[in-house]
Amino acid sequence: MLLNSDLWVGALIRRAGIEGANATVVRKGDARAGSVIVKAYNTSERTARLFSEAFGQDGDRLWIEPVKGTESELDAYVERQRGYDPDLWVVEIEDRQGRHFLTERVEGE
Repeated sequence: MLLNSDLWVGALIRRAGIEGANATVVRKGDARAGSVIVKAYNTSERTARLFSEAFGQDGDRLWIEPVKGTESELDAYVERQRGYDPDLWVVEIEDRQGRHFLTERVEGE
């Protein structure tokens, strides 16, 4: 069983805060079933990565990097997704090491 989106986002923000990172909800989506996009910004290198929620064949939540590029390209992707999905959550994490704090499987890691 999956957690409601608002509880899951709250736990992500808490994990980041415990580790000394700053996490913020940029856009609040549907509390129960909104999809989530996480933008992890590496403050040391001034780079960003974007992680989008997906579900594997087994039904488990996993994370993919739907687009790679400059921060403006990542932001443009997020804006397009916001247009498609009014229930979308967007969380930004600023961390010196660029950590995303996702506990589920991340494709490619």
